[in-house]
Amino acid sequence: MTRVRKTPVIGLLMIGALLITAGCVVGPNYKRPAAPKVPGYTPTPPIAETSTPGVSGGEAQRFLEGKDIPGEWWTLFHSKPLNDLIERSLKNNPDIKAAQAALSVARENTRAQKGFYYPSVGAGFSALRAKSSSDVSAVTNTTALNYSFYTPQVSVSFVPDVFGLNRRTVESLKAQQEQARFALAATHITLSSNVVGAAIEEASLRAQIDATNELIKINTNMLDVLRKQFEKGYVGRLDVAAQEAQLAQVTATLPPLLKQLAQNRDLLIALSGGLPNEDLAEKFELSSLQLPQELPLSLPSQLVEQRPDVRQAEENLHAASALIGVARANRLPSFALTADAGSTAVVLSHLFAGNTGFWDVAAGVTQPIFEGGTLAAHERAARDAYVQASEQYRSTVLTAFENVADALHALDQDDDALKAAAAARDAAKVTLDLTTKQMHVGYVSYLALLSAEQSYQQAVINLVQAQANRYADTAALFQSLGGGWWNRTDVPKS
Repeated sequence: MTRVRKTPVIGLLMIGALLITAGCVVGPNYKRPAAPKVPGYTPTPPIAETSTPGVSGGEAQRFLEGKDIPGEWWTLFHSKPLNDLIERSLKNNPDIKAAQAALSVARENTRAQKGFYYPSVGAGFSALRAKSSSDVSAVTNTTALNYSFYTPQVSVSFVPDVFGLNRRTVESLKAQQEQARFALAATHITLSSNVVGAAIEEASLRAQIDATNELIKINTNMLDVLRKQFEKGYVGRLDVAAQEAQLAQVTATLPPLLKQLAQNRDLLIALSGGLPNEDLAEKFELSSLQLPQELPLSLPSQLVEQRPDVRQAEENLHAASALIGVARANRLPSFALTADAGSTAVVLSHLFAGNTGFWDVAAGVTQPIFEGGTLAAHERAARDAYVQASEQYRSTVLTAFENVADALHALDQDDDALKAAAAARDAAKVTLDLTTKQMHVGYVSYLALLSAEQSYQQAVINLVQAQANRYADTAALFQSLGGGWWNRTDVPKS
């Protein structure tokens, strides 16, 4: 009896194995797009080294071609508050947690689809109590009208993947899983870059606010002097009105800076996973940041491997390629194998006695003949979707190269801008020193001194902005090159 029950299952597996062996995988086999064959990111190579000596943020920077990017690239700014804030953000930010959950969902969907490679096995037991009519033959081999049926049964079903429908489906889901992995990497980079950018912006705003407060103080003192001179008849009302307008204009620049600082703090709190009623312990000043002096410059052929958005677009292309095979396989015959084995008895104790067993094996094939053009349209749509994904991939690659080129151009111009701002600040300082000496010996008035101080403070604001731009564009270069996510342990490997 035991031998009989094994027969359908063994036969089912043998038939399935033969069908799989004889089968094929329809649809195109995916080939990775080749990286752009270009020698560099810009028409001319970037300047080998840039520096503005004697200015904070003007340290020499040089590019190291082919140098790897550390996973914690922000530590190159040598700011412990910045390091602490980013690490806290990576742990608490909800976007990171959502991306991690999305990766888990994609991984489990792939595992679930792989289950269709194997037969499905189910077991059941049924019990029936009934009475037959005395006008018909007895149901059982006894003459009793009242009877029972007890049936334990094992059922096996298997759909051989003859034309690769399941293999292409799994291939598509694996590509979607990789998309989710690269989305997590992109979230890491975006979050860390946003925190660095917001910290630099805060440092810049604080310096600009300090300089603006000095300007307000200078213009207030200048207005007091003019009002006293007006009372004595030394200057006209027009001079006083002009200074009042100047003070009002300078004062009006302070509230927007304070608003930007408050909103920037709100942004940092949100990025670190907090609510805006909480405050951050970290405060950032430009003097607390160090400019990274050795800048990695990945080879153009490496960029498509390092940018997670490019890798996402590539996996989207891979998934679209696999779905062409899925659509094609749906137009071809599908096979189904089923088997049942069990025992039926009218007495529960006889279930496993001789001659109570049964089994059956069945095989079927289904070939779509007419679906109103639906399946053909689905295949054409899948091929068009592949073309769409191909162009989206190309667009993403172009954007990646554009980002790097923009960062290189910005760093080049930032150096020139910093040099000019530093020169303007130095010239304003010389003017202020000479005016101070001349006022002490009576050659110029106090108003001339206040005007020189005002010019100096405005030059300081311009210099602060130029310094902040160099820090921010340095961070943008790290982000545009991929941010070193492949060197982090909290981004899963493939």
